Amino acid sequence: MSVIAVAGVDVVGIRADNPGPLTLTGTNSWVIGRDPAWLIDPGPSLPAHVAALTAELTARGGLGGITLTHAHPDHAEAVPELRERFPDAVTGDGQLEAMALPGHSLDHRVLIHGDVAFSGDAVLGEGSVFIAADPGALRAYLAGLEALARLPLRIIAPGHGPLVHDPAAKLAEYLSHRRAREARLLAALADGARSVDELLDAAWSEVAAELRFAAAITLAAHLDKLAEEGRLPDGVERPAWPPEGFPG
Repeated sequence: MSVIAVAGVDVVGIRADNPGPLTLTGTNSWVIGRDPAWLIDPGPSLPAHVAALTAELTARGGLGGITLTHAHPDHAEAVPELRERFPDAVTGDGQLEAMALPGHSLDHRVLIHGDVAFSGDAVLGEGSVFIAADPGALRAYLAGLEALARLPLRIIAPGHGPLVHDPAAKLAEYLSHRRAREARLLAALADGARSVDELLDAAWSEVAAELRFAAAITLAAHLDKLAEEGRLPDGVERPAWPPEGFPG
């Protein structure tokens, strides 16, 4: 567990000790304000993490409400325990502005507090995110990133990884990354690749083995976008969505 200070606002991040290929160094929970405080993404149900959140919230005059960027377990699992400890807490957005930004999940949104955006898994502090293969997911995700880029943001506080101190550059990087990935996929298709493995080997060749399943999910989202635009050749194998055992 580690604490993340956010300069210029009464916000602190508490990082859960749940590192992994998708969670990076752990899930970031964000505590905002005081008397009472609000909590974004309580995170996993780990005793040390719940205890750290409880101590911070108590020091800030209690918990007024809980809100989520999305409902994946690594962001939402601890909600019942925090509600038990603070039974008067409500579920809502408080003074936060909510902005829908689906893509990683259908229910995903970004929460805005002044010039700070709490981005959940839409934008990470490092690396990229997988895009779920829900209908229209990738188009909606790109439109959401573009809308977020138009806001006068000073900091992005992500669901995983370090703070982003240059939001404009990070969002431009994310948009460029998706365009580059699509270009590599189109080149692979033009060269005759049709199976999932062939497409992943060609367009996601740098992805580590433990993240290949996540790349396959994103591949499906890219293929769906190409199909929606009439640019997908016949005979292309699409990864299953959701994959067997997927927790989200």
